[in-house]
Amino acid sequence: MPIDDIVGDILLREGGWVDHEADRGGATNMGVTLPTLSDWLGRQATIEDLKALTEADARTLYTELYITKPGFGFIPNQKMLALVVDMSVNHGLKAAVKMLQRAVGTEDDGVLGPKTKDAVQAANYGQLYLRLCAERVRFYGRLITKNPSQSVFAAGWANRAAEFIEEA
Repeated sequence: MPIDDIVGDILLREGGWVDHEADRGGATNMGVTLPTLSDWLGRQATIEDLKALTEADARTLYTELYITKPGFGFIPNQKMLALVVDMSVNHGLKAAVKMLQRAVGTEDDGVLGPKTKDAVQAANYGQLYLRLCAERVRFYGRLITKNPSQSVFAAGWANRAAEFIEEA
């Protein structure tokens, strides 16, 4: 799956402008939050900046911040790459790396270092993919357990996880 397709699928999952009162991440446009847009722009973004975000800019942002910058290009399996990138977008980069580390059996420090990369590259991708999907489902469960107000998103999260499980 080419990177353009991975990013396109994320844009489809995320949709357009959303400002749900229960969303701890705040307002989003195409899944992009104000802090993420600020990071990408290199300055404090405004709600107006977020609303004005174009699909082309969102594609570039996702590629730069969630594939290139974290160094996920080392993952040769495209289904695995799509899952890790989607998890980074949905859960944050550090949380996604920690889940990847737990799934592959390395220390879950949230740092994508050589030990994690080596373990991922040596793994059986089918098994690792399913373990990573399981980590994601557990992550969603912990979110809801810690903050029951997040249960409003449970069906959407379950559908998102199921989409990847069906690809296994």
